[in-house]
Amino acid sequence: MDLGEFEADNSVSCRLASAIPDVCKTEDCCLGIDEAGRGPVLGPMVYGICFCPVAKKEDLKDLKVADSKTLTEAQREDLFRKLDEAKSFVGWALQILSPNTISTSMLQRSKYNLNALSHDAAIGLVQFALDSGVQLKEVFVDTVGPAEKYQEKLSQRFPGVEVTVRPKADSLFPIVSAASICAKVARDHSVKDWNFPEALGEVDADYGSGYPNDPKTKAWLLKELDPVFGYPQFVRFSWSTTQTLLDSKAVTVHWDDDEEDGEKAAARQNNTSMLSYFKAGSKTSAQQSNTHQTHRFFTERRLQSLATL
Repeated sequence: MDLGEFEADNSVSCRLASAIPDVCKTEDCCLGIDEAGRGPVLGPMVYGICFCPVAKKEDLKDLKVADSKTLTEAQREDLFRKLDEAKSFVGWALQILSPNTISTSMLQRSKYNLNALSHDAAIGLVQFALDSGVQLKEVFVDTVGPAEKYQEKLSQRFPGVEVTVRPKADSLFPIVSAASICAKVARDHSVKDWNFPEALGEVDADYGSGYPNDPKTKAWLLKELDPVFGYPQFVRFSWSTTQTLLDSKAVTVHWDDDEEDGEKAAARQNNTSMLSYFKAGSKTSAQQSNTHQTHRFFTERRLQSLATL
């Protein structure tokens, strides 16, 4: 699988696709949707679709596709090769969501959680297939969140298409299994051949599966943590695993924001805020001191603190 377009800039998301078979533009088609890499703290999440004519479902079964999680890496690679070679009636497309995209989406002020990100990726791929001329009749989806609500959302978004959303759809429908294989192979390739644009020099590539409970991943996260700069963009900063390590191992940094008023900022820095001079009913410790001399800025202008306005 050629991921050159994504590897050229893995800080942003990328869409890759096969050629659209001519038969898919003239016959009713079914389409499956699945993802790979939803849970890991390292690397991208990849959404994949696979589609073929409804009349060719049995031909797809003959390829012996199965849920990618039940297959070895070598088996997945072999099945993807077979899917890619069946270009006369099978097409696929991928949406690779970079770790940076995931982190910035989930940490932005207006919260954009992983479920919403996943839904939008799936919807975008279905729309891509339609825009490419695929005659979609049926769509099968491995659920994210409550299956009924997700199915209703997709049905409203794509009227005229029969949508089926099920848990474990990748083990129920061969077309979803095919999408699962495409997504998993892309995810594996991107993680294995990850290019670190931060120019970190020699980076230990033995980071395991990327899941937070993987001992190799845990060890890598501890080893590669920079106390000032944190982690490279290969790591999802929005994951609690990352945040916990940064809070406990990295240097504490306070970022002033627009929501922090002058008095809070001054108190944090152990200073007196200018605003305190105009606050009704309160005096600073300096004002209460008998030895305090009022600054000439106030005396020259005959300014005094007022208890009430």
